[in-house]
Amino acid sequence: MPTPVFPPRSRSLIEDHGLIGSTATGALVRDDGTINWLCLPRFDSPAVFAALLGTEEHGLWRLGPTADGAHPAADRRRYRGDTMVVEHEWDTPGGTVRVVDFMPIGTGASETIRSPQVVRIVEGLSGAVAMTSMLRARPGYGAVTPLFTRTSHNGAARLCATAHPGSYWLDGPFHAVAKAGAHSEFTITAGEVVTFTLTWCTSYHPAPDLRSPRSALARTTAFWTDWASRCAYQGPYREAVVRSALVLKALCHPGGGIVAAPTTSLPEQIGGERNWDYRYTWLRDAALTITSLARLGYTSEAETWLIWLLGTLGRNAARMQIMYGLSGERALEEQELDHLPGYENSRPVRIGNGAAGQLQLDVAGEVTDALLVAEDAGLGPSNGADTLLRALARWTENRWQEPDEGIWEVRGPRRHFVHSKVMAWVAIDRTITLLRRRASTTADELAHWEQLRAKIHADVCERGYDPERNTFTQYYGGRELDASLLLIPQVGFLPPDDKRVIGTIEAIQRELSTEDGFVLRYPTHDESGNNVDGLSGHEGAFLACSFWLADDLAMIGRVQEARELFDRLLALRSDLGLLAEEWDPRLGRQVGNFPQAFSHLALVGTALRLAACGGARLPAQRAVPAGAPSEREQGTLTVAGVRQRGC
Repeated sequence: MPTPVFPPRSRSLIEDHGLIGSTATGALVRDDGTINWLCLPRFDSPAVFAALLGTEEHGLWRLGPTADGAHPAADRRRYRGDTMVVEHEWDTPGGTVRVVDFMPIGTGASETIRSPQVVRIVEGLSGAVAMTSMLRARPGYGAVTPLFTRTSHNGAARLCATAHPGSYWLDGPFHAVAKAGAHSEFTITAGEVVTFTLTWCTSYHPAPDLRSPRSALARTTAFWTDWASRCAYQGPYREAVVRSALVLKALCHPGGGIVAAPTTSLPEQIGGERNWDYRYTWLRDAALTITSLARLGYTSEAETWLIWLLGTLGRNAARMQIMYGLSGERALEEQELDHLPGYENSRPVRIGNGAAGQLQLDVAGEVTDALLVAEDAGLGPSNGADTLLRALARWTENRWQEPDEGIWEVRGPRRHFVHSKVMAWVAIDRTITLLRRRASTTADELAHWEQLRAKIHADVCERGYDPERNTFTQYYGGRELDASLLLIPQVGFLPPDDKRVIGTIEAIQRELSTEDGFVLRYPTHDESGNNVDGLSGHEGAFLACSFWLADDLAMIGRVQEARELFDRLLALRSDLGLLAEEWDPRLGRQVGNFPQAFSHLALVGTALRLAACGGARLPAQRAVPAGAPSEREQGTLTVAGVRQRGC
């Protein structure tokens, strides 16, 4: 029987995909039942299905109704409750069928890491439906054609695709093998269930044990449902918050590393070169993820992350990088994969990330803030964390006056970015707050850090502020704006009613907002049309920055405007509630890696902010420096024991 050839879809939007995952890795499932992105055994492993960035020849697994033409999108799809189990349903002339896709979890971290698995369960709902499964395993990001072999286990035929160092074991209905891959055709009737599993293991080990797909589904559903039920947020945006929390949890590897996104090279501009590999652990993004989860009442992720952080950085922060591999790898050499044409011809496709060698002064601020929030949420202090805290403070003291590449990882010249200096202030401020809680802290040590904090604060206010325009600027001596300046009131650097803060918010609204009110990170070109960040092309509105604007609007009393912006942002989510990194206002579609932790954690933050605006104002509990706004002045709302800055 010849392998069926499915005509490629003319266009597949990024938001057409859903994420399934086991926290060790994840896969993207398109709305027509095609898995076209899967890396095994880890998020940052070479993809075995890479059609997302190329063609069908680069690897995919399509499971759905048999079709003569292009494979149709499902008539309905959804996550099964508060889980990472996705369901697709098709209505055909012959009947209705459902496909349930997930990656098992709940059996222990060792099995999740050692032999990750994709499970696909086909359920006949009515009538009789002809179905086709087509699997094209192409390890090495679509560059390698594996060797297929057959074995049997207790009478069951097993198909194995091997390309060292991995083997991919397919269990289920018989699949014929041809050069293009493996395929199976069958008819499912009402009440019938057909199961498929694809299991990875090292090619030098024996075949993995057969597992019950139905039992795996029950365990996986129970795991995610139980985890989601512990979310402390009970406000009007609970559905969006819980889905975002689930995405963040799905990106938290059992070993403690946290990826920024499960994909690489989904473009920030369709057809452009702004394509990056986000399958690594940025200290900033990981810390912000932990902060968001802790504010929702989750502390076990913070504990696991802290163990990873201590093991990765050791006792000396002097050689701290801004990102690492999932196991703490430092070498993340950036490469271009010329054999892949890229998503909608967006080249190059990159793996690795050259930004790993950059200096980004803000990361110490995000990490120390996460340590404080986690402790406020109930994670106990430790000698290791305090040692790291002091090491980060010393690193900040030694380097805060240097120029850097900043939060946006510009590939142009280093500058004295204002956001970087503000976050250096945060690093020292949070260090002071935590050290005040320790009996071993001396008055001289506190005085030293307080003097440094005041020095950084004065430097930023003098050199990073433009009094003529009443706005902070992107970098010292510049005139450009930067959306990261929206964080100034959120981190407590200045109170929200400070005229400089209000002026900055209004300037960003005026100069960096799109017609829909969404926010660009910064101008990518100067007034003469020259590129300013070392890259060609433009980019879309950055979703996290747009959420930050909603935060700031609420903080300065424009709560209704903040809610309206938040609602417009929620409307950009896919039907599964997922967000990429950016929104292209010209094309009206999501762009950038998907789903993106930064977007989802920012969504959580804004929902908590709006809850604070609508809730009671509680007394301040944290000590604050002289001259800085107290939490009583800003208003707070306690969520799961963690104090939230209010409006």
